[in-house]
Amino acid sequence: MNLFLNNIEVRILGALIEKDITTPDYYPLSLNALVNACNQKNNRDPVMNLDEEAVRRALDTLHDKNLAGPASGADSRVTKYEHRLQEAFNFTRGETAVLCVLLLRGPQTPGELRSRTERMHRFEDLTEVQSSLQRLMQRDPPLAAMLQRQPGTKEARYAHLFSGNAEDAGVAGVARTPSSASSVSSTPTENGNTERITRLENEVSSLQKEIADLKQQLSTFQKQFD
Repeated sequence: MNLFLNNIEVRILGALIEKDITTPDYYPLSLNALVNACNQKNNRDPVMNLDEEAVRRALDTLHDKNLAGPASGADSRVTKYEHRLQEAFNFTRGETAVLCVLLLRGPQTPGELRSRTERMHRFEDLTEVQSSLQRLMQRDPPLAAMLQRQPGTKEARYAHLFSGNAEDAGVAGVARTPSSASSVSSTPTENGNTERITRLENEVSSLQKEIADLKQQLSTFQKQFD
C-alpha cells in the first residue's frame, strides 16, 4: 500500500474520517460537500482553499491507493465519496480519532489529542491516548511517530506518517525512509535492518517516557498519604 500522500490527499482523508464519525447522516460526501469539509477554517491546520478539480484529482489517486473512492450502493444521483481506511487497517475507534486529528491539524501532543478527539472518541485519560499512539507507531509500516521535543515544552508531539519520510518534521531518531545518499550505498537488507532498529529505538524512547510519567504519577499519589 502506498502511504506517500500529498497534502491534498491527507486533507481529504482527514475530512472524510471526521464527517463519517461526527455527521454520519450526511456521509458519504458529495464532491461539493467534501470540498467544503477540506476548506473549513475551524479544526484545520493549515487552512486550505481547494477547488473541485484539485479534490477530484486527489480522489482519483486515493482510489488508486485503495484509501478512498466512490461510495458503493449510495442511493443518490450525485456521486458520493468515502474513505476506506477501516478496510485497509482495521483501526480501533481511538486509533481512528487520533489519526483523524493528526491528518487534519498536524503534529499534536497527547493532551491536545485528548481534547480535540472529544467529538469522535472519549479518552478517559492520557494513558489511553498514549496506547492508541503506540499502536499506530507499532504498525508495519509505522503510521505515526514521536517528534523531537521543542525547547521549553513539557510534552512531546506526535505526527502521522502518511506523507512518507518524517525526517523534515523532526522525528526523534532516524527517519524510517533512507535518504537518497544512503540508499545508493546500502543493500536492501541493510536498509531493512536500519528501519527495524529505528522502529525499536522509537518504541524504547516512548516506553521510557511512559515509565517516567508513571513514576511521577506514583510519586504524586504517595505524597497524598505522607
